[in-house]
Amino acid sequence: QVQLVESGGGLVQAGGSLRLSCAASTSTSIFSFSVMGWYRQAPGKQRELVAEITSGSSTNYADSVKGRFTISRDNAKRTLYLQMNSLKPEDTAVYYCSYRRGVFWGQGTQVTVSS
Repeated sequence: QVQLVESGGGLVQAGGSLRLSCAASTSTSIFSFSVMGWYRQAPGKQRELVAEITSGSSTNYADSVKGRFTISRDNAKRTLYLQMNSLKPEDTAVYYCSYRRGVFWGQGTQVTVSS
């Protein structure tokens, strides 16, 4: 069992920035070898991949966030990050941290972008 705890969500105006964090309760070695990702789910929509990062720090982004969001990881701290810049109202959603593409999920953190 891996527990994931997200933080950093909130209310921000369009054009603003937020940084999400996800702390994992696994060992440093297991965390460092695991693909980690951020997903989001807006009301009435399916959960979608926002960004993911492999053990080798290769990254993959949804087209809608490319150039605005940056995913990163600190293996020593067992923490995943998502830096979100130039936020848009359509980025409003609950953001979830994922371990190994959905094996475990965090509880989610709400991001609301006002126009």
